[in-house]
Amino acid sequence: MKPLRVAVLAACLTTGILAQPPTPASSPAQPPADYDLRWGVKIPTRDNVELNATLYLPKKPDGSPPKTPVIFTFTPYISDTYHARGAYFASHGYVFALVDVRGRGNSGGDFEPFANEPRDGHDVVEWLAKQPFCDGKVAMWGGSYAGFDQWATAKEFPPHLATIVPAAAAHPGLDYPSYNNIGMTYDVQWFTLTSGHTAQDNLFGDQKFWRTKFLDAYKRHLPFKSLDSFVGNPSVKFQRILKRPTPDAYYDAMLPTREQFQKITLPILTITGQYDGDELGALTYYRDHFANASPQARAKHFLIIGPWDHAGTRTPKDEVAGVKLGPGAMVDLNDLHRQWYDWTMKSGPKPAFLKNQVAYYLLATGNSGANGEWKYADSFEALVANPKTFYLDSRNGDANGVFRSGALVDATPSSRFEVQGGGSTAPTGADQFTYDPLDTSRGENVEGTDPREKTAAIDQTFALSIGNNGLVYHSDPLPTETPLIGCPALTLWGSIDTPDVELECDLY
Repeated sequence: MKPLRVAVLAACLTTGILAQPPTPASSPAQPPADYDLRWGVKIPTRDNVELNATLYLPKKPDGSPPKTPVIFTFTPYISDTYHARGAYFASHGYVFALVDVRGRGNSGGDFEPFANEPRDGHDVVEWLAKQPFCDGKVAMWGGSYAGFDQWATAKEFPPHLATIVPAAAAHPGLDYPSYNNIGMTYDVQWFTLTSGHTAQDNLFGDQKFWRTKFLDAYKRHLPFKSLDSFVGNPSVKFQRILKRPTPDAYYDAMLPTREQFQKITLPILTITGQYDGDELGALTYYRDHFANASPQARAKHFLIIGPWDHAGTRTPKDEVAGVKLGPGAMVDLNDLHRQWYDWTMKSGPKPAFLKNQVAYYLLATGNSGANGEWKYADSFEALVANPKTFYLDSRNGDANGVFRSGALVDATPSSRFEVQGGGSTAPTGADQFTYDPLDTSRGENVEGTDPREKTAAIDQTFALSIGNNGLVYHSDPLPTETPLIGCPALTLWGSIDTPDVELECDLY
């Protein structure tokens, strides 16, 4: 039997995963009004492309803007999306700049996702630092795409960049444009959102349309590469990423290198969520920085893992897809950002919320979440320092379905494993399943539902749909409340009789 190793890095600190797209989070509903505005400001870049910015400036008694640190967000989602954020920070003593990335909004140039942000981000920092309203310190704000471009900017080392706060940071080559070489239909939806210069929010948000089109393509067995034309928006960007499904030099140029991580010493606050579809990316940046940075730089890097979905990493809610989180989940992240900026750029006090290097939210037993609480650790490594191994077992090789499942056990099932040379083990028997791509019934039952519905995170439709085309393993009921903290990983020994296959594992 040929060994096949499949490693799955799942969402941390949770027993369910709800993927969320890298779309902008909503801003505060009622922004304050005591600020000044400068619209249509043009920022030149090194190749003479002008980027568009909207500036929000705090007031002084005489009406002139004070010299303050400047915060900016760098977004492909049209700067107006973050109007209320700009108003908030300007009303709390900071100049805030909303900057459209190249080729989006009112910025010049062509939009090539993630490719131009490193150099453009550097140029934006240095232009803002030279303005009469800036005291020489520039910081960044934002999540998802605007989390990525904080790392992309930091790797270029603009002299006046004082701090970054990357939330839910997307990681090209890892969680964009595919997960582990498996393409996502969502890519076509996102490329439609970001087509042209203007916003396509209503089309993008029509989930019924997208689910219907994707399901139709699935039932017709259309090749993935034709999906953009099938939905009515042939996309050069989509075709480009199809040719680059795995990390390569193209994606590497967008990300900090090992040597650059070694030199990144500015204060960093990383934010992600247990149900954040970009948690894998956010934690990868965090780990890569910690693996290469000096002890002094690591001491200035803090991590928050909340109970939130992707959008909740900027605007928390007390419920995610049917999971009640409890009142502790409702952290005022605007205020926490303000405190962080005050601490790192204005010699203010350290934010009280940051009691240690790592803050994480532990959900309570069951679905109430009423007793969820924030806990703290000296390091991320301390959270995953006590791994526990479970094994997959079954009777007579039968694990095909929820009601005839195999077992997830904490002792090696000796009857199914044999010891090989060097003390390693390999299975003597095997569980098997048959996937027939011509059978679309499972997709029709599962994929036709909207994953953003309120109970998506506790919906068991997907698990219940597994039959002969998959495998299911149950543990015994847990006798007591048992915190599960860490990043699950899976190792399989497998044999396949087709030239190509993708495997997915879900932990509930």
